[in-house]
Amino acid sequence: MKQKAGGEMDIRVLNYFLMVAREENITRASQLLHITQPTLSRQLMQLEEELGVKLFQRSNHSIYLTNDGLLFRRRAQEIVNLADKAQAELKQDTDVLSGNIAIGCGEMRSAQEIAKLITDFQNIYPFVQFELYSGNNENIKERMEQGTLDLGLLLEPVNVVKYDFIRMRTKEQWGVLIHKDNPLSKKQVIYPGELVGTKVITIHLDTPVHHELASWSGDFAKEMESCANYNLLYNAVIVAKEKKGAVICVKLDNYYDDMKFIPFEPKLELTSVLAWKDRQSYSKATNTFISFIKDRYKHNQNRNSIFVFLLIQHKH
Repeated sequence: MKQKAGGEMDIRVLNYFLMVAREENITRASQLLHITQPTLSRQLMQLEEELGVKLFQRSNHSIYLTNDGLLFRRRAQEIVNLADKAQAELKQDTDVLSGNIAIGCGEMRSAQEIAKLITDFQNIYPFVQFELYSGNNENIKERMEQGTLDLGLLLEPVNVVKYDFIRMRTKEQWGVLIHKDNPLSKKQVIYPGELVGTKVITIHLDTPVHHELASWSGDFAKEMESCANYNLLYNAVIVAKEKKGAVICVKLDNYYDDMKFIPFEPKLELTSVLAWKDRQSYSKATNTFISFIKDRYKHNQNRNSIFVFLLIQHKH
């Protein structure tokens, strides 16, 4: 996808493109944008010419994205979101702390700690709004790099070299959500090897957390039948119900019909961190929130620092 030398991409035109992509109809999109249909069509043609690719496939009554259009829509949405976020931050009242703070959260019980932090912070600064995004470590870190998320709740082990962070107090207990008709549902704990022969749905492969799970399973990991991978639990549970199988996951306080959570034995518990990019410029609201959580968790951080110091001394 090539852009003409010297070409400028207008946020307004990106919004036009996104509206047409959503509505799949030029007439309806022009009405919602309050511009004429010929003007909208001309802007889209100029955008395609500027990029050097065909973004839309046109028919008599509809307009659809091409493969290049689908790729460009993702990037265009990221640019528009980032522009909106920057505009909102620049408009913040200097006397009253306000603005939006975007946090990415994995599906973990430690999200309850985030909820408590948000509630307590908004009791002090009621004009600050929070945007929550659900995803796995990879989704959240990608958006933090793009600047569309300010902070991310990440499940350890995770590479946080480029981040500052505080460690959450909640430990995430791993096990399986298993269908009630599966014979293993009668067990109180699951030992390595007992999932062999059961259709298993697990988190995405080639991630540090997945390697931790494979280490727990030992030699049995190669014998387990993985029928799907997931990044959010809800859809994985639907597949597991259909196959009467099991989802490898952390324990949540949610209830799923016909499914039972059984913990691993030996116990597998992982921690999580609330992270933000080191040496990054943030809005006043985000900086205030970061200072707030640092102060709230300073006892935890001091304890972690002492532990690391003692560990280093022991090695020497």
